Amino acid sequence: MTVPGALRDGASNALRFIAPGATLGVMGGGQLGRMFVHAAQRMGYFTAVLDPDPVSPAGRVAHHHVQADYLDEQGLAQLMQRCTAITTEFENVPAAALIALGAHRIVAPAADSVRVCQDRALEKAHFMQCGVPCAPHAPIDSEENLARTPAALLPGILKTARLGYDGKGQARVATRDGLAAAWAAMNRVPCVLEGLLPLALEVSVIVARGANGEMVHFPVQQNLHRDGILAVTVAPACDLAPELQRQAIAAAERIADSLNHVGVLCIEFFVLQDGSLVANEMAPRPHNSGHYTLDACDLSQFDLQVRTLVGAPLVAPRQHSPAVMLNLLGDLWFMHGVQALEPCWSDVLALPGVHLHLYNKLEARRGRKMGHLTITAADAAEARAVALRAAALLGIAPF
Repeated sequence: MTVPGALRDGASNALRFIAPGATLGVMGGGQLGRMFVHAAQRMGYFTAVLDPDPVSPAGRVAHHHVQADYLDEQGLAQLMQRCTAITTEFENVPAAALIALGAHRIVAPAADSVRVCQDRALEKAHFMQCGVPCAPHAPIDSEENLARTPAALLPGILKTARLGYDGKGQARVATRDGLAAAWAAMNRVPCVLEGLLPLALEVSVIVARGANGEMVHFPVQQNLHRDGILAVTVAPACDLAPELQRQAIAAAERIADSLNHVGVLCIEFFVLQDGSLVANEMAPRPHNSGHYTLDACDLSQFDLQVRTLVGAPLVAPRQHSPAVMLNLLGDLWFMHGVQALEPCWSDVLALPGVHLHLYNKLEARRGRKMGHLTITAADAAEARAVALRAAALLGIAPF
């Protein structure tokens, strides 16, 4: 077993291998942290989670739960005391916390990479620096910028620069007056206005990059969003030309390299009606659209998250089954406006190739991600057919 000290190679800044038996930490206790914890534990690692929620999904399954705020000095010290290396489950962990941890422990991804993904304006600027096209946009952080907004961006979508996800912090605007009103409703925080684009498809690419620059990726996956929340993922993407798939993978790898990212990184793309590809946003962590990898691939995105953190070799994952993933939102627990009983899991589980993942969240709320359902099959058509049957049983809109 390695000794938790001198784990960095000073010459190459590459991680030496951290053997099983060490303790790995994760900032954030949601479902992504939970699935990371499960992957790490399967490989023989102990785990610790820092999250303020006493009943967080990840905290309830980890060996250690540090119940503290992300900037709590004592909590961070306790996490460092227990852990050899630390990762994060979501990009809104304060960069200052990652900097503090990174001064004493291996932290992947590092604060610099996460910081770019925390701010839409920085994110889009970074896409352009990498030569990756993105939607036409303009930052709005002052009355002067508001007045100078190009007319070509209207109608558009106003998005808060920070802390927006799953459709939160967004508003469609059609006129300058509507834009001003939407910005005022967002308390005039820094925002980005994006011009509406003629979309044909939404796809995403998940890559994993080690500290030595080694990189692997999953197949391009095709996504459907409803009300800003991911509803369905089909993998591999069924409607994307091979050349566009190669372009998306190359762009994602270029972005990961430019960030010197260590860990899992997801880039979401829009495919426009003219066949061009533009980057939408990125997440410096495993992604909802990659949950199918738990059942359809020989290595999941969480297995690769563990490998990048501990400096293990990155082996290219293989998808052994076509898959469709359905997000299970808290709406399923409500019927006719009142909270209902559990959905009909037994009927769904009677279908072939169904894999149910519930996150053990104690309260169902509309729009809250409570779990996901992956359907695997011998071919894509069969996976889609079974997924549609499952959606009908659960009352999920067809796709």
